[in-house]
Amino acid sequence: MTTGNLRRQLGIWPTTAMVISGMIAVGIFLVPAGMAKSLGSPLLLLVIWLAMAGMALCGSLCFGELASRFPHAGGGYVYLREAYGTPTAFLYGWMSLMVLDPGITATLATGMASYAGHIFPMEPVAMKLVAIAVLAVLTGVNIYGVRIGAWIIVLLTVFKVGVLAVISLLGFGLGLGDWSNFTPFVARPADSGPLFGALAGGIVGAFFAFAGWWDLNKVAGEIKDPARTLPRALLLAVGIVALTYITTSAVFMYLVPVSQVTSDETFAAQAGEVLFGRSGGILFSSVVILSIVGSLTGLLLMAPRVYFAMARDGVFLRFAGSVHPAFGTPYRAIAIQGGLASLLVWLGTFSQILDYFIFVAVLFIALTVAGLFVVRRRSAETPPYRTPFYPVTPVLFLILAAVLLVLLFGNSPVQALLGVGVTVLGIPVYFLVFRNQTSQQRPSGEAHGMD
Repeated sequence: MTTGNLRRQLGIWPTTAMVISGMIAVGIFLVPAGMAKSLGSPLLLLVIWLAMAGMALCGSLCFGELASRFPHAGGGYVYLREAYGTPTAFLYGWMSLMVLDPGITATLATGMASYAGHIFPMEPVAMKLVAIAVLAVLTGVNIYGVRIGAWIIVLLTVFKVGVLAVISLLGFGLGLGDWSNFTPFVARPADSGPLFGALAGGIVGAFFAFAGWWDLNKVAGEIKDPARTLPRALLLAVGIVALTYITTSAVFMYLVPVSQVTSDETFAAQAGEVLFGRSGGILFSSVVILSIVGSLTGLLLMAPRVYFAMARDGVFLRFAGSVHPAFGTPYRAIAIQGGLASLLVWLGTFSQILDYFIFVAVLFIALTVAGLFVVRRRSAETPPYRTPFYPVTPVLFLILAAVLLVLLFGNSPVQALLGVGVTVLGIPVYFLVFRNQTSQQRPSGEAHGMD
């Protein structure tokens, strides 16, 4: 039974906070050191941050028009279905369901538990149980109501952005660092590695840090006035995150010389020790834990909407398309996401599996943006929101995505091919299992019950 409609309950601030929370997880605490060490030039580091911010902005503007045209739960799944048909959309959902979404969720939960272990030493099994317990609680919160989950995200997003801002202000304001850490500003040191590899590592690291801006559109069916709210929230969020990343990277480099960094993980910890002394490690761990909890809440709120939309189309287990009669949430889809993530946490770490799907994830995002050309060609209808500077905006995004795909494949061809291979396995699954269950083509609003 797939009755019931999702409620439009989210305004501009919860919506913006969800994007920021999805992007600012642990990436900013982990990638600046590796990027700075491989690039060797503060100018190159700044250029890459700006380039990836531009890519996220262009992609957000394109997704904003797609959301304006199809303001329904499911995000990229819905846009791919409308542009290319159900089989392509199913492959996207298959890739998200099998590894990407639960894998990222499980990785964040495992990372959160490891930081908790720094504060309260515990055995590995105990850390797994802590991670699963947190996932269970956050799954329940999101099932109980989207507003509660959204405002948890708002509060924790304000907290972590505020903490990063305070670190930047204190770091520069107290004069505890050294401006000579930024020299040479343009030239790379003589002992730097090959430029191609450095650019690959830097761009991939920055992409990871910005990853998540596309997830907001998955809850478009629950956003008030999505045609107006979504584009504004995406633009505001990308701008805040870009400014936060650039200033945070700068203060980390100001406080700790790159030559003295032994690993990516200790980079921010060392900066915390410079600012707060011996208690900096505990303080840093606490900040990271809260940051991850906010990101987990966002993932468990947004990702299940894809499975919900797939179930409504008849290309996933139909019971996942049910809306809770009292809470107005896709509770079964959320439970599936939380359950799969908890299973992955218990089985171990899945960082290598996630690496296999990075290439495919970027490929599908690029395919979705390219779908804007297809949708515009097919429909003469003018949506409430249109992508600014079209077609320059999507073309620029696709060029940057192509560069990223080349770098990803060049660095990890086996993982890229394996990711493509596993995703392609979804083709026989669709045609053998779900093709005959697909509901007849109906108008999007009718098919998904979004009034």
